[in-house]
Amino acid sequence: MSLITPDFGLFFWMTVVFLVVLFILWKYGFPVIIKMVDERKAFIDESLRKAHEANERLANIQKEGESILQEAREKQAQILKEAAETRDAIVEKAQDKARQEGARLLDEAKAAIEQEKKNAIADIRKQVATLSVEIAEKVLRHSLKDDKAQMDLIERMLDDVSVDK
Repeated sequence: MSLITPDFGLFFWMTVVFLVVLFILWKYGFPVIIKMVDERKAFIDESLRKAHEANERLANIQKEGESILQEAREKQAQILKEAAETRDAIVEKAQDKARQEGARLLDEAKAAIEQEKKNAIADIRKQVATLSVEIAEKVLRHSLKDDKAQMDLIERMLDDVSVDK
């Protein structure tokens, strides 16, 4: 007997054993193996699908984050613009108020100066009138010491009044 050319009986029993093992594997082994392979394939497909969804969600989150950041920048710019406008308005209002207050104080100062001027002029006139009356009184007392001088003054005054009319 040779190993290269087997005997018909050995070949027959090897074929029967092979077919029995093949049948057992076909009936019980291959379905379990195929089921495991299918489950593994389904798990891998599901994992890939979930990974793809996660990537899409991440991309959406990044887009949303960028849009939120852009919106925040726009709001910040708007707030800064409004703050600058408010600041300018407050400064302008304060300047206007200062101008008005300055004009009012200047008008009050002019009015006070004018009033003081009028009071000073009135006081000077009063003093001049008082001095004039005192001087006139002294001059008249001095020049009208006697009756003859008084009579001469009265006649001159009467002459002046008659000439004026």
